[in-house]
Amino acid sequence: MQNNGQSHRGNTRPRRLLLCLDGVPHELIEVARNKGLFETFGAPTRLLSPFPTMTNVALSAMLRASPPAGYESLYFDRKARELRGGIKKYLGRRTPDKIPSSYMDELDYQEPLAFEFLVYVAPESVWRADMQRFRERFLAAPQTRDYFAFLKGTDGLLHSCGPARLSIALESLDRILREIQKVCGDETEIVLFSDHGMNLQENRRADLATHLRRQGFKLQSQLTAINDRSLSIPAFGLCSYAAAYCGDEAIVPEAADALSEVPGVDFSVYRDGQAVVIKAPRGAARIERRTGSPAGQPRSGERTTSARQGLPNGDPATADSVSYRYLNTTGDPLDLMTIVDTLRRNGKLDQEGFASDAAWFDQTHSHLYPDALRNIYTSLHTNRVKHTADVLVSLRDGYYYGWSPFGRVVRLAATHGNALRSSSNAFLMSTHRQLPSCVRADDADGLLKG
Repeated sequence: MQNNGQSHRGNTRPRRLLLCLDGVPHELIEVARNKGLFETFGAPTRLLSPFPTMTNVALSAMLRASPPAGYESLYFDRKARELRGGIKKYLGRRTPDKIPSSYMDELDYQEPLAFEFLVYVAPESVWRADMQRFRERFLAAPQTRDYFAFLKGTDGLLHSCGPARLSIALESLDRILREIQKVCGDETEIVLFSDHGMNLQENRRADLATHLRRQGFKLQSQLTAINDRSLSIPAFGLCSYAAAYCGDEAIVPEAADALSEVPGVDFSVYRDGQAVVIKAPRGAARIERRTGSPAGQPRSGERTTSARQGLPNGDPATADSVSYRYLNTTGDPLDLMTIVDTLRRNGKLDQEGFASDAAWFDQTHSHLYPDALRNIYTSLHTNRVKHTADVLVSLRDGYYYGWSPFGRVVRLAATHGNALRSSSNAFLMSTHRQLPSCVRADDADGLLKG
């Protein structure tokens, strides 16, 4: 990682250790701190992970890096119209085609490639080896530059063993970080963060494939024909989301309808022009985005915590000029109508039903679906991955979709991927700075590396 230790917004700053803990939710860091761990850190910020709440999606957003090809190692290539990647990504050594995003070029430490699979088979052995290897590598590194490390063992522990075993791992990490602070002193700031949260309950499989076949769809690894009812839904990790790709654009709404009917599905979402449509057992709704305030000027008092907050990557508009509208067609699939009423009473909603992105964020950053409108809208209208799905599915907590052989090997005590609060709430904390109480992933790069 490049050395940014000379200056920070005009002021000198300490050397920085960035340490990402895969899959550790905000609530478990709060529990750890209540037990006396990480006491030299400031209060943990809630870091909102983007939907789908997956490692490469989240870290590429947090670090302003290149988007990964797909949501996981097995992904659908829209140009080739077939599945690519898969288990081969976990075998052998790391090569350029096995680096999903440019953020990995900045890593000073990450586990050996084979451990990315073994962590879910032998999590106890892997996390112990991983933490010890990180400790040795960091202490041996030059003391004149920043250092960026990523520990994946925590994710495997939670998936396979649940929070009790993670608590033991965090105690070990706390001892390592105390040692590092003793060796390095105040010259090194430690920034500890995670990429996404986790729902902490036993999970069972949502049978998407069986339901879709009953509805007349054909699930295939290649979509070579057009004007048929073919779908491709990559099945890899045991996660609480799914991504569907349609052989014919005309069947996208019907596929979203069918997917929303599967037991365990919370909602499905697809693009409809410049809007997105949400289908759920609780009803249907549209999210629309507009650039420019009703009066042509930014609203006063609604500026977000940074000039970029709330904007899709590369969007030149200011944060105050972006607004969203939630139109519930039937029911209230995102449970937002009470918030719509609040925005209207407070004069934040214009005559067309739009409210600024900042106003929505203020009202929804702690919602059941954190930062609901912006997060779900941009999941399909920005390049979170190179090959964006036609339909994204968010499963309810307690359900997963993935590769069947993994399901037979791994006892799934927890998982992530959906748009709900448990998976969305990652954390961020520092030994040297007080951070905002809640930060979007797209705003994290300045706090992490600036």
